[in-house]
Amino acid sequence: MSAYLVFNYRVTDQEKYGEYPKAALPSMAGTGAEVLVADYSADPVEGSPGEVTVVLRFPTREAADAWYSSDAYEGAKAIRLAATSHGIAVRCDGMDLPPM
Repeated sequence: MSAYLVFNYRVTDQEKYGEYPKAALPSMAGTGAEVLVADYSADPVEGSPGEVTVVLRFPTREAADAWYSSDAYEGAKAIRLAATSHGIAVRCDGMDLPPM
């Protein structure tokens, strides 16, 4: 079953944050991850989320957990955390539903 990592945050240091995608994307190589959403000006419809929303799909929960805690992603994660505020990261399991 697929697993998703959903990130939402506000960028507080645009220059530093510019380093994040360059570091994060290579760390996903070989993980089976897909970037489903990378929106840098998301429109809030409820609550007060940050302007950046990213959704990643992994083939399994284990693959998502392994990437998030990997040495390959550690440096990129540090950049993201230093350049953003009000962030969340949530891992969600997908659902196997019949076609509608």
